[in-house]
Amino acid sequence: MNIPLVLERLSHRYPSFLVDAVTAHEPGRRIVAVKNVTVSEEFFQGHFPGTPLMPGVLMIESLSQVATLLLFADGEHGSERASLRGVDRAKFRRQVVPGDRLELEITIGRRRGPLARAGAVATVAGQLVAEADLLLAITRDAGRRAPEATIDRMAVVHPKARIGAGTIVGPYATIGEHVVIGRDCTVGASSVVDGWTTIGDGTQVFPMASIGLAPQDLKYKGEPTRLVIGSGNIFREFVTIHRGTAGGGGVTSIGDHNLFMAYAHVAHDCHVGSHTIFGNAATLGGHVTVEDYATISAYSGVHQFCRVGRHAFVGGYTVVTRDALPFAKTVGNRARIYGLNPIGLARRGFSTETINKLRRAYRQLLQHNTSRAVEIIERDRSLAAPEVTYLLEFIATAKRGVILRRPGRRVDDTVEGE
Repeated sequence: MNIPLVLERLSHRYPSFLVDAVTAHEPGRRIVAVKNVTVSEEFFQGHFPGTPLMPGVLMIESLSQVATLLLFADGEHGSERASLRGVDRAKFRRQVVPGDRLELEITIGRRRGPLARAGAVATVAGQLVAEADLLLAITRDAGRRAPEATIDRMAVVHPKARIGAGTIVGPYATIGEHVVIGRDCTVGASSVVDGWTTIGDGTQVFPMASIGLAPQDLKYKGEPTRLVIGSGNIFREFVTIHRGTAGGGGVTSIGDHNLFMAYAHVAHDCHVGSHTIFGNAATLGGHVTVEDYATISAYSGVHQFCRVGRHAFVGGYTVVTRDALPFAKTVGNRARIYGLNPIGLARRGFSTETINKLRRAYRQLLQHNTSRAVEIIERDRSLAAPEVTYLLEFIATAKRGVILRRPGRRVDDTVEGE
């Protein structure tokens, strides 16, 4: 989260600003922040003399401000504001006094049009002090103009390039004629964005990155192929992302909220989903598909035309020459599968029941040949789950085959122990 940028979206300043720091953030779902309650707070002078207490209405205000941070953390919709429209089922369980560290947790619920519901909980030292259901309205601030783009005088930006409001372009950065960059982005010093490239709002391009240049394909003859990048992505130093080729569909695409660490490379005609993580120097060959929430660790390479399934974890220094299965750990040169990734799935909010079903399905895949294992899983009604169905469909549609090469040690150890 670009906290200074998001804080500009709040209509609150000292002493009304009631959030000190963000300690946890799951984009679009959940946020945890803290407010350190000190005796110097102005409201303590009159509430109450001799027995200072934090007013309940200010606890609700603190929770509302944290909810605003969560709603606008992606940097999108720069001219919009959130306002509190309703409070339901508010309960105050104990007093908050000077010296307390108030932990504020917001979970976004249903959203309908401009209205969003959020569950709000405040605790002190693990004890519940307040809870409520908040109704927030997202409205356009007609009186506020989004700031113009800030382009360093040493940057080289083509006059026809389209740069969104609030975007910052650093010194010696180069931006080509056909580039479209959204709002509230940053383009770091000496980075290059070129070709028919579109970058969504709130994306950060760090110094020396190279985005949208011609593919490293000898068949490419300069045709106007494209690179389409979503919002909220981070491209660290020396990352290289190439456009597509005519023979591969003409488009390289990247979704939202992905992290590409230094020296990562995405080749032509790749399609990367959302919420993925690429470690340092992780590399994709051409025509690779990486699905949502996958992690490809440092110095790993994925062969051309392979797929990496949803929530897959590819360990460091791994060479992937077949499709890497979803939900699983794939590790090593000429990679082997090390069973389910239960820790990663639990962190992503998968239920214990779903994890157990996937674990049992993977045990079958590791103990039998693939066709026999698929047959057993399909017959076992106790394994019925959308995630298991997706796993079987992933195996059935693999054009290069899937990685089911077993590790050298016992299956039970590898499935349960990591």
